[in-house]
Amino acid sequence: MSRNSDLKDEFDFEGELPPTLDRAAIDRMRTVARVFDDFMRVPGTDFRVGLDPILGALPGVGDVISAGLSLYLVLEAARLGVSFTTLLRMIANVSIDVVGGSIPVVGGIIDAVWKANKRNIELVLEDLAHDPLDDDFDNDPEVVEIEIE
Repeated sequence: MSRNSDLKDEFDFEGELPPTLDRAAIDRMRTVARVFDDFMRVPGTDFRVGLDPILGALPGVGDVISAGLSLYLVLEAARLGVSFTTLLRMIANVSIDVVGGSIPVVGGIIDAVWKANKRNIELVLEDLAHDPLDDDFDNDPEVVEIEIE
């Protein structure tokens, strides 16, 4: 089984990654996402949770630790060369996770359901699989008006 098919099975990802991509970085990011979002299955269900909602139970420090490790994914994605827009979307996902997770009582549920790290891995994979050189600019006719006075 190829490494791309492993990613396709684990994440909502259908693209092909460039052969020059740092696969070790993707594997590290994948491990962080798995541990924080999908570490264990809830007994009697198909739902999986990670350490994120468990850390969120620690007042104050739990969400800070979780955010720090989630931001590692953002830094690794930047090192891999994802677009600025993707980095902003990743930071938004982490922000939603931290703010939602810090709400008393329901924060743990939000942490368990939002899965910011898994979402961020999918954003990275889609961004890295997209080749900007494949964009076909000829299909979009552009009208240019020149006014001469």
